[in-house]
Amino acid sequence: MAATKKAELIVDKAYTIGEVDKRLYGSFVEHLGRAIYGGVYEPGHPTADEHGFRQDVIDLVKGLKVPIIRYPGGNFVSGYNWEDGIGPKENRPRRLELAWRTIETNEVGVNEFVTWANKVDAEVMMAVNLGTRGIDAARNLVEYCNHPQGTYWSDLRRAHGYAEPHRIKVWCLGNEMDGPWQIGHKTAHEYGRLAAETAKVMKWVDPSIELVACGSSNRGMRTFPEWEATVLEHTYEYVDYISLHTYYGNRENDLGNFLAKSLDMDEFIRTVVAVADYVKAKKRSKKTLHLSFDEWNVWYHSNEADRKLEPWQIAPPQLEDIYTFEDALLVGCMLITLLRHADRVKIACLAQLVNVIAPIMTKTGGPAWAQTIYYPFMHASTLGRGTSLLPVVKSPVYDARDFEAVPVLECAAVANDEEDTLTLFLVNRDQEADLLLQGDLRQYRGYRVERHTVLTHDDPKATNTMDHPNNVVPQEGGGATLDDEGRLEARLPKLSWNVIRLTRAS
Repeated sequence: MAATKKAELIVDKAYTIGEVDKRLYGSFVEHLGRAIYGGVYEPGHPTADEHGFRQDVIDLVKGLKVPIIRYPGGNFVSGYNWEDGIGPKENRPRRLELAWRTIETNEVGVNEFVTWANKVDAEVMMAVNLGTRGIDAARNLVEYCNHPQGTYWSDLRRAHGYAEPHRIKVWCLGNEMDGPWQIGHKTAHEYGRLAAETAKVMKWVDPSIELVACGSSNRGMRTFPEWEATVLEHTYEYVDYISLHTYYGNRENDLGNFLAKSLDMDEFIRTVVAVADYVKAKKRSKKTLHLSFDEWNVWYHSNEADRKLEPWQIAPPQLEDIYTFEDALLVGCMLITLLRHADRVKIACLAQLVNVIAPIMTKTGGPAWAQTIYYPFMHASTLGRGTSLLPVVKSPVYDARDFEAVPVLECAAVANDEEDTLTLFLVNRDQEADLLLQGDLRQYRGYRVERHTVLTHDDPKATNTMDHPNNVVPQEGGGATLDDEGRLEARLPKLSWNVIRLTRAS
């Protein structure tokens, strides 16, 4: 057994990053695979409610405390006619869905999804089609969703049984328009002009909404970050956020390198912030643009199976990654990265929520269960509300194939003065050694360790399945202590996700 390594930590209330927007813990549901049909919606299921929504899925989603959910795509939205999904279901058309090569039945549309989102206590983050459509369809959708009454589209919504407006606040101006795979792919200038004109009209319909412009689909795009600079030249004064998307995988089975990929995410964020601030300076604007990291996750397990799927099925099992314990560790590192940029990243969406690269899996007609990545997301979402602090960390490091000086300890700290709590989220990346953590928390004298939760497993490839849903689950009793002088001591097991929560002693 390797000798225990040591790390040091200082948390000072004066070193603040920013307030954690609750929407940092958002998610994403696309008309893709079994995300909708067989995921959130399955009328024949034993737990289905009067609307056909699975109650077992609702319960698991509510456990994540997701405040906002992006819908309906994703690549899907760039070929979607939103009018197909409203009105009597028996009149809705079946369409060839070209993005994922399936048949879309349109049984679920905007009204049904808003109904479901209300059941899980989430707002909807609506995307508009800027691939095959544009200004007219976007303004009509805002009117349908948000205008109270007295116009064609608002009265049509009322005729469909929704007297009150949906009041959708956040809207995405298309999806991944820099990608050649996208229906209606555009150059940065083409997209920037269309997004700016669409944004203007959408805000004329409802001035209260917030808009997200498409940033690069990932940091590896050849047009990154020139895409952001060009798009923001056109849209800066009309939009509130620029989007970021990223997915990581461990195809080379190199665990040390895989767990370091959150450093790539960190650099991605820093670059987009720099570009946004460059455009702000160039335009002499007083507005600071924020970031919407509205797709992020691990995605690679299902790639080979997806290539073998027959096209034109209804809700086939697409993108159904079965997540491992090591995936949960990287998701934890990515959550920490988002928290350490809470001053600029105000919205983020774990992509996706049910069945499709998701923390929640279902069997059609059968049970639902939590995947490994469910747990770090749940911990961060339920305990990571407040002010993100900047911890001073001294950690051992290692070199990986694509990264140098990777810290063994990854850490974020969130203080909540209203609840008198301090929560530390910690990952030990070391594959061989436990990490002895010594923390200077002198400003938190009089606090006590309420909990030290640990997620770990002997096998990095361990998974949760329908037959063994509790194979990888967090355990309490990690053993962290805080003495009367505010000195924290904790042993973080090798390859582990840890949550240490301090509360003021009564």
